[in-house]
Amino acid sequence: MCGIVGVFNFQNSVDNNYLKNALKQLGKRGPDSNGIYTHKNCSIAQARLSIIDTSNAAKQPMTDISGRYTIVFNGEIYNYKDIKKELVASGITFQTESDTEVLLYAYIHKGKKCIDDFIGFFAFAIYDNVEENLFVARDRFGIKPFLYSIDGNRFAFASEMKALNEMEIDKSIDSEALLSYLQMNYIAGPKSIYSAVKKLEPAHCMWVQKDGTHRIEKYFQINYPKTSSTISYEDAKKKLYELVHESIQLRMIADVPLGAFLSGGVDSSIVVATASKYKKDLNTFSIGYKDEPYFDETKYAKIVADKFQTNHTVFSLSNEDMYEHLEEILDYIDEPFADSSAIAVYILCKMTRKKVTVALSGDGGDEVFAGYNKHHALWRSTQKNILNQLVKHSTPLWKALPKSRNGFVSNKIRQLERFGIGMQLNDAERYWRWCSFINEQEAISMLAHPTKLNQEAYQSYKKHFTSIIGTNQKFEDFLLADMSLLLPNDMLTKVDLMSMANSLEVRVPLLDHRIVDFAFSLPTSYKIDAQEKKKILKDAFRHELPAIIFDRPKHGFEVPLLKWFKGGLYTMIFDDLLDKKFVEEQNIFNVEKIEQLKKQLMSNSPGDATAQIWALIVFQKWWKKYKM
Repeated sequence: MCGIVGVFNFQNSVDNNYLKNALKQLGKRGPDSNGIYTHKNCSIAQARLSIIDTSNAAKQPMTDISGRYTIVFNGEIYNYKDIKKELVASGITFQTESDTEVLLYAYIHKGKKCIDDFIGFFAFAIYDNVEENLFVARDRFGIKPFLYSIDGNRFAFASEMKALNEMEIDKSIDSEALLSYLQMNYIAGPKSIYSAVKKLEPAHCMWVQKDGTHRIEKYFQINYPKTSSTISYEDAKKKLYELVHESIQLRMIADVPLGAFLSGGVDSSIVVATASKYKKDLNTFSIGYKDEPYFDETKYAKIVADKFQTNHTVFSLSNEDMYEHLEEILDYIDEPFADSSAIAVYILCKMTRKKVTVALSGDGGDEVFAGYNKHHALWRSTQKNILNQLVKHSTPLWKALPKSRNGFVSNKIRQLERFGIGMQLNDAERYWRWCSFINEQEAISMLAHPTKLNQEAYQSYKKHFTSIIGTNQKFEDFLLADMSLLLPNDMLTKVDLMSMANSLEVRVPLLDHRIVDFAFSLPTSYKIDAQEKKKILKDAFRHELPAIIFDRPKHGFEVPLLKWFKGGLYTMIFDDLLDKKFVEEQNIFNVEKIEQLKKQLMSNSPGDATAQIWALIVFQKWWKKYKM
């Protein structure tokens, strides 16, 4: 695990001063060591967080024995020992016990096809100093990031935008990316906030030649659409149980202390229940909320920890504790990203890192097995019944009633309004709307110069994620869209950013590609029905976990944004970041629309204004640091 960065000039030699500065920006991703390799017009570098083979022999950049190929690698290949045996049998001699060396020789031996053998997560670049070209690749589901900028003069890449910023990239804002950010609070690849920077998408690889030409190719796709498996429900449960066990066992390989997050939810409880079978006194970590008992799940986490006799630590936070971390979190974000649950994830990672270097997480279970409330709404939308029509036609009523995320009744009204509006849209538009906080027209109205927006380009960008919907098995299309939109660009970005800010490696066993392929081969009814979400995942482990873990409502990481906005953040909003004069001078946002949002925020019906204001705060903090 680490940070990688590089530059490949097509005309001139490399100035490594830029690269050294970029490498410094990745220090938290790789605090243990760093290095730079240069050959003619190409320099690649890595900042290392030592996990497997912590010796100096395994440092990067790493060059093969012939001196031809050099790699920089961010991630882990969990089955590297099996791959190594095959390579040894073919005559290759290894100098280290690292997975990096295995990856390098696997590429030398098999080329791009080596990726098919990898179980793990990765972003890497390999330079061939004979052909003078680069091969780069990103893992199947986007667990590890890879950003790049390419023009007629050079190809530059990095694990984080802050490293690319040191290379004097063009910082013109991408209007379509900004519009999507205002809707969803994150920016989905292949776009970034800058027009000149792209994100290599999950399951893609790229070749870059010394003449400046490049080619991108998709090397993996989920085994879908296909005819649903004929496997019985009981056999499917057994198979899933075995796959999860194998995945978790693989992901416990480390030469440093390892633990697991334990929220008290189904996914993390499954991970802990399984991991505890392979490691005695497993370290587990939970985060609790002193001031928000409704969202505090530590009692459920403790029940699981007690059952499996883990070495459990609870970090019990007050609202003030979370508030005190805001500045350092906002300072680390180098591209607007406004999933507010990142605050709690950051603190959890920071506290966990004091005891371990690697943590297992339950991330991915909701996307793969249909665990979100949104999924239940999407499933319900495919059912033709009177209740759907009643909610749809009652939309004017829902619009008239007070709505907020901070109360049970007002939140239900908010959800009913969203459902009713969604039922008036086609499948693709419904999915996009339910992935967003506000609709497209509302987002456009927030821009100071909406006429400059390229509507054709934006619709093409949106279609990139929604085109699958409605083409095959209806509900599975929604899940597949989540795997390319929500999962890599929100959930996995959040975990990567917040864990790497604290030099912590987080592993996600439920995103083993064999589990994902198996899940997508199953009938929809195995995953979700009128009563249950994540049905088969729960049932596969129901015999091991306490019943109370399954018999309670799902909570996410929530933070008290509205309280902060009316308290400690009030001055920041009204007198600084969203001050009317500053917004006018900035000339990006519609001043009157921002003023309306501020009024709505302070009303008795804030609705989703809290999420919109948070997105604006994050953007403005980013703007002041990187654009002014």
